[in-house]
Amino acid sequence: MKIVLALLATTLLGTIPGWAVLGQYENSITLDQQHLRAQAREIARQGYSIQELKSPDGQLVREYVSPAGLVFGVAWQGPTMPDLRQLLGSYFGNVQKANQSRRPGRGPLIVQTKDFVFESGGHMRSFRGCAYVPSLFPKNIPAEVIR
Repeated sequence: MKIVLALLATTLLGTIPGWAVLGQYENSITLDQQHLRAQAREIARQGYSIQELKSPDGQLVREYVSPAGLVFGVAWQGPTMPDLRQLLGSYFGNVQKANQSRRPGRGPLIVQTKDFVFESGGHMRSFRGCAYVPSLFPKNIPAEVIR
């Protein structure tokens, strides 16, 4: 029984998301660093901070955090796409829906709703994008900071 419980605990712990989730609190950023085996640095800005994670393979993820500790925006660039399901959390459905209804072809994927903005593009070995929730922005911070 102890072995079964240990295996179950290991399995459950292994499913913890690897990204801080858009719209949620920043406490999972440490998990992001471990998941990516990334170097982390915090960049303080007036009215918000940026948690920047850089992995050995060149993946760069920036998580924009309000003074309240909420992730109000994320941006990425690198040779691969991040796991958007984990990165965007409950907002991922908006991206899935837009991607299914778009015509096949090239070009960036852009989703804009009242409370969610997503832009992603690139090509093999060079992807980039960003997503943010306008209602979570700290006061007097423009959307252009997410990059």
